[in-house]
This record gives sequence, C-alpha cells and structure tokens, in this order.
Amino acid sequence: MNALIQSSLFAFALSLLFTFPADAANLPKVTILATGGTIAGTAASNTQLTDYKAGELTAQQLIDAVPSISSIAEVKAEQIANVASGSLRFSDWLKLAKRANEILATSECDGIVVTHGTDTLEETAYFLNLVVKSDKPIVLVGAMRPATAISADGPLNLLNAVGVAGSPEARGKGALVVMNGQINAAREVTKTNTLAVETFKTPDFGFLGYVMDYKPVFYRTTTRKHTKGTEFDISKLTSLPRVDIVYQSLDADEAMHKAAVSSGAEGIIQAGTGCGSLSDLSLGILTDAVKKGLVIMRSSRVGSGEVTPKGKYDDVGIMHTDNLNPQKARILLTLALTLTKDPKEIQRIFATY
Repeated sequence: MNALIQSSLFAFALSLLFTFPADAANLPKVTILATGGTIAGTAASNTQLTDYKAGELTAQQLIDAVPSISSIAEVKAEQIANVASGSLRFSDWLKLAKRANEILATSECDGIVVTHGTDTLEETAYFLNLVVKSDKPIVLVGAMRPATAISADGPLNLLNAVGVAGSPEARGKGALVVMNGQINAAREVTKTNTLAVETFKTPDFGFLGYVMDYKPVFYRTTTRKHTKGTEFDISKLTSLPRVDIVYQSLDADEAMHKAAVSSGAEGIIQAGTGCGSLSDLSLGILTDAVKKGLVIMRSSRVGSGEVTPKGKYDDVGIMHTDNLNPQKARILLTLALTLTKDPKEIQRIFATY
C-alpha cells in the first residue's frame, strides 16, 4: 500500500481501533468476497473524488484499514475479482455465487460480505438473491468515494456490512445492500445518483432498516421468494443464456431491435416508455421476434412502478416484468431461461421473484 493510501486511512483506522470490546470466543464468522470497485479504488490526491482507478486495493487491505472489524467478527477474505463493476462478466457471477454457496454451507461461516463497485452492485445483489442457497446473511457493500479520498465512505460501510452479515437478525432476509447506514433489499434497491453517497434507494417501498452502531435494526422485509426458496440451480452451469435490453425512445428505428434479434439472444427486455409502452414499429418487430421463438418482455425506463398487463401486447406473446427495472428483469429472465421457454411459466416466475 503506498504512502498516500496509508495516510488517508490511518486516522480513521486509529479512531476505530478500540471502539468495540472483543469477545473472541463468541464472535460471528464472516467471509469477505472482494470483487473490486470504488471501495477498493485509489487516486493521486485525497481531494480527487471522481477521477480515480477502481479495483486497486485487495480485500485484506480493506480489512486492515478498519481494525475494529476484528472486534465484531472473525473475518476471512478472498479475492474473486478486482475490477470496476461494469467490467464484471457472467463468468464472475457464477464463480462468486458458487463460492458463496460453498462457504455458506459450512459451519465456518455465519455470513458473507461482497465488496463491489456501485455501478452494477444492484444487479449482482439480485443475482445472488436468486441463486444463493442459504438463509445466512449475504450483504453487498461498496463506496462512492475511493479509499484515498477525504471522508471516504468505504471503511464505515464495510464495518456496517460485516456487522449486519454476522447478525442473527439478518438471517432469512435474502441478499442485502448495506450502504450509508441503510439496509435495502436486493430485489428492490437501485442506484439513483451518479455521485452522492446516499445513491442507493428503494423507490417504491423504502429501505428495510438502519444500521445502528454496526448492528441492524429492521422495520420491514421483502415478500418475494429468494435464496433457499428459489427454483434456480447454478451448481452445474458454466454459462448463462443471452438476454439483451433494448431502450425505447421517440422516433427510434428498428436497428437496435434487429441487432438484438439477430445476435443470438434468447430473450429481449424492452425498456419501454411509461408503463412499458412500445411504439407501433417496436411492436411489429418484437411480435415477429416472438414468432421466431424469442422471449420478449416489457419493462419500463421510468425507474419505478409496475408494468401492468395490456391486451395488445399479451395477445401477441409479449410479457411484462412486474416492477423490476430493465437490468433486474434481464437477470430474472436469464435465470428463467435456464429452466423453461414456456410463456406461462416465465410469467409465473416474474410474479414469484
């Protein structure tokens, strides 16, 4: 770790060093699976908040920057990847999820924390929410400021995430996103601001609870099935089906639709206007795509709210995605296609998860 990183993190580390009394015999066992992102990012200056390199620090360096973590949990760390989250691939997801399932199945782990870049954090969180086969907590955490920044948010976010992951109260609640002192459900949370530390919000329902002194306080829970309650099994998968997202905008031509149809995609999520509306041109192209065997589903570019059934779309086999945003609808359809292409079954899956 270079001198700038050390100087930026040392003061915060010292302030937390003796904050919590340790009872080593009773500490929960938490494994951190690191994937990179801003939380592991560095810059040339501690006032450089936007132009930095993500995925520079290792998982162990993140832990070392917050010595008080050892007072609230027995922590181990593994490096799954170390990149900006927009560079993660499905292969990384499968590696991460399979490793999480292996660790959670042992008595040596009470919960998992995944450190992650914020740009696609909500997508990884929802994927894990659907494929992790344990009721032990799995918590995703990131940061909006690099580790070298003044007032870096990563250290406290990480401390809170470890506290939640090691808590009995977080069991059975599915994958969680813990940032900025708030706990959000993986299915419902989304990134809402490009720079603000309070970027992660749940537009329709609000967050699940707070983190108080590194401990969770829950006020509600999600009702959709998750983790142990899902029908998805990735244990033998080495790849995932291709599903593309096509964005609906005024006076858009057919080029993007045709590219998706001809690219080998098995499904298309249409990010429609308003309540998942399609232009007449889009409707015609996607109706033909359904006839060719593609699975087509309507989501919305709005950012919140339910996409409801509509006869003119349903009648030609174009389905709807409930209240999932396009990127999360893509994940659920991708997993659904590992099981079926039957429209009724896929619509049931979207009503279930």
